[in-house]
Amino acid sequence: METNNSKVFLIYTGGTIGMIKDYQTGALRAFEFDNLYKRIPELSHLDCEISVHSFEKVIDSSDMNPQHWIEIAEVIEREYNHYDGFVVLHGSDTMSYSASALSFMLQGLTKPVIFTGSQLPIGDLRTDAKENLITSIQLAALKENGEPVIQEVGLYFEYKLYRGNRTTKINAEHFQAFASLNYPLLVESGVHLKVMKENLLPRKQKQHLEVWKDFETNVAIIKMFPGITAPILNGIFNIPNLKGVVLETYGSGNAPTDAWFVESLQSAIHKGIHIVNVTQCSGGSVMMGKYEASEALKKMGVIDGKDLTTESAITKLMLLLKKNISHKLFKIKFEENIAGEI
Repeated sequence: METNNSKVFLIYTGGTIGMIKDYQTGALRAFEFDNLYKRIPELSHLDCEISVHSFEKVIDSSDMNPQHWIEIAEVIEREYNHYDGFVVLHGSDTMSYSASALSFMLQGLTKPVIFTGSQLPIGDLRTDAKENLITSIQLAALKENGEPVIQEVGLYFEYKLYRGNRTTKINAEHFQAFASLNYPLLVESGVHLKVMKENLLPRKQKQHLEVWKDFETNVAIIKMFPGITAPILNGIFNIPNLKGVVLETYGSGNAPTDAWFVESLQSAIHKGIHIVNVTQCSGGSVMMGKYEASEALKKMGVIDGKDLTTESAITKLMLLLKKNISHKLFKIKFEENIAGEI
């Protein structure tokens, strides 16, 4: 595997990785990515050409929204034929949502799109930013027999490359901020890069990149908790124009068996609201019908979220709701694997 003569396109959206500490004042200011090689001379050891595009207004990832996802996707679409791989620098807080969204948006992707960020600014003494950035560029440049090794959206953090739509941020303080509890690593970075080829999405024949850009934002996430009441649940289901809900249930997809609860969900489905069942456990899968507590959900046609993360479920829902799919067919389509998320 080599990185020779690869061209990598870096997209900076914002986030800690792009901050640099002014040691005079102690304040953080935006890093000038135009001076990338000056700041990180190690990059010149990579046999690849790096170009940079910065968002006009860099954003904290807490402000990330579907419009920004479209902006990232449109940059990739515009530069797709000129580069071998892409690295997206992004704040870590909503990175799993963005990586999930992009994995569904970039249909026919045959090149790497690697999301990365850091817990400490790039100019900090003990920063994780340099390693995350250098290795992400290396992964985006990786080729075998002239073909990209990685042909999907990944998320690289603290020596590990995960499938983007399988990740969840689990820690705000440790350098190992992300986990992928339902899917193994794609690459591990040690003395050498260890690529787990069997875990990568199968290589595709050259395909035309098609970008999905329409999001339905009239959606909600409801996390079940003991003591949730009918007025709360019905209040959400009665929101005007609500199109879909991700329901975070207990364990393997279980929910209360009370009549009011079942009736509330039935009435929402009857109104045309799509309900996706995912588990609120960090790992594991929904298995509707395994217990009596999920039998009713299965019978009424609640969508089986299987082992989707909440981040994946909500972004997939937002995109599929904008497709012209009949209510009957929607469940079948949603339960199909689009980008290795299930």
